[in-house]
Amino acid sequence: MIEVSNVHHAYGERQVLKGITLTLSERRIAIAGSNGSGKSTFARLLNGLLLPDRGSVTVDGLDTRRDGKAVRRKVGFVFQNPDNQIVFPVVEEDIAFGMKNLGFDKAEIARRTNEILSRYGLEDHRTHPSHLLSGGQKQLLAISGVLVMDPDYIVFDEPTTLLDLRNKKRVIEAINALDQTVIVASHDLDLLSGFDRAIVFDAGKVAFDEVPGIAFERYIKTMT
Repeated sequence: MIEVSNVHHAYGERQVLKGITLTLSERRIAIAGSNGSGKSTFARLLNGLLLPDRGSVTVDGLDTRRDGKAVRRKVGFVFQNPDNQIVFPVVEEDIAFGMKNLGFDKAEIARRTNEILSRYGLEDHRTHPSHLLSGGQKQLLAISGVLVMDPDYIVFDEPTTLLDLRNKKRVIEAINALDQTVIVASHDLDLLSGFDRAIVFDAGKVAFDEVPGIAFERYIKTMT
């Protein structure tokens, strides 16, 4: 369970989140809202990429401010642009990076790497340059680098924005197949429509918090 308690966050003089209090316990949670609404900032607070100026965020009792490393083990984060996440020039090296940092032995690294390459159809690309992959393959590689760490939660920030229709479909299928708790911040309401819960942000506050059908209907009405 992720608990967000009276969270405020600002960039300089601009207040982005204003007193957000939420408990996130559903398996599939959608985060929506227009540009500047605060949804991406909220997503980054969930695994400690950002820390709140006021208030607290806890993950299974671990505070992002005090227990950042442990929180990031529990909560993986997939960025909108996979180029911001892929750090090694070769596919299999990039997947192994996090495991090596945590001291996994070579056999376990090899096992997990092989398993994730097979899962996402990247076996034939294991020694390919990461930057030469297609957009969809890069996003799957970014997801792979998170999944091999076996987190309990995965947060996605606009995972389909940069993709064409074919690659968007592949990434959506990959997200839908995940066993972990998934939290997705996105403008793509079709991607989010089948989720258990939808939280819509507006001007740094929660505007709607319902099942997607109700929340998105109300959200769309405010935009027309």
